[in-house]
Amino acid sequence: MKKAWILSAAVVAALAAPMADASLNLPNPIEVSAGPLGKIGVQGAISGLGFWQDNPQGVPGTLGAKYAGATISNGSVIVQKSSGLLQFYAQAGVYSFPTLAASLTGANPTSTINDFGALPIAYLKIAPSGNFSMEIGKLPTLIGAEGGFTYQNINIERGLLWDMEPIVSRGIQFNASAGPLSASLSWNDGYYSNRYNVLSGLLTYTINSANTLAFYADGPLGKVRESAPNIAAYSAYGTVSQIYGLMYTYSSGPWTVEPYFQYMTTPKSARLRIDKSFDNYGGSLLVNYAVDSDISLAGRVEYLDVGGVPGEGLESVASSLTDLPDDSHAWSLTVTPTYQSGDFFARAELSYVTASTPTGTGFAGQNGLATNQVRGMVETGFLF
Repeated sequence: MKKAWILSAAVVAALAAPMADASLNLPNPIEVSAGPLGKIGVQGAISGLGFWQDNPQGVPGTLGAKYAGATISNGSVIVQKSSGLLQFYAQAGVYSFPTLAASLTGANPTSTINDFGALPIAYLKIAPSGNFSMEIGKLPTLIGAEGGFTYQNINIERGLLWDMEPIVSRGIQFNASAGPLSASLSWNDGYYSNRYNVLSGLLTYTINSANTLAFYADGPLGKVRESAPNIAAYSAYGTVSQIYGLMYTYSSGPWTVEPYFQYMTTPKSARLRIDKSFDNYGGSLLVNYAVDSDISLAGRVEYLDVGGVPGEGLESVASSLTDLPDDSHAWSLTVTPTYQSGDFFARAELSYVTASTPTGTGFAGQNGLATNQVRGMVETGFLF
């Protein structure tokens, strides 16, 4: 309890102080000549992370079960063509998805967390005009405020709300803009089901240069498959659910402030052995301040309510969506100072998650019954 109060005070103090830029900054792509393809850009991220945690999770012998360890967080090369009628984007390599309240895993394309393979993002883009385009392939999700890869975010670990969202979906996406409005609509396979029956959408209104408001939604158009052999990323429970979110972003000078609220509803399904419908909902506040051109500080506070009734068969469903037991309530606090100069970056992170769970359940610890977790992390590497 004393640790919890000390950490809470540290994070609140950090949030009250000047805070972060939107994410790590990838340098402009290196342009190379590709013959008939013309000029293409090459970028990349090479980074590793070390961690300490007080209540490990995971199977003994795995990275997540250790009190301290290290792994690669990014080892990716991005090749893209971003001009002309025909464009493309491809990202290849290894990566890891460190997430609050979830077991840590290594950066190995064959591991269960790196389930999008060695080519996680790859799509062809057709852009007949500046305000309309179409993308087809393996696409990053439209859902949520945080990206899939660590360098895309102000914090090293993704948050509790991110854990409910799809990361990559295969499908087709249409993008359009007119004045202050922009919209994207995607027909895809949801949580990587390889069955194309999910519709995702994102609508953004730019109020002015400093303020934007966005709404997103995702849900199935028909029946989802019960399982997808050899596809570790697939979540039947996620694909059958509907998810909605509202985001507001203020960005001016060194400040970025982004609160968002997210609601997920999972229906009763005899086929998927979901005995009763339930809801997950929560809110997150991300606050960031660039101290100068090299140093920034980021903070995140979250609350997540996980639905379900103990003993009614929902435990495995709720846990697979959020890594928390059914009928639980969780808070998280995260602070991440970052240094980036040129291609080099280094950052540290301290996070705390606490949950109120039904008697006899938990989300962490070697016996799975711990209801709080402290993690310290460092990440360093190069972006080019």
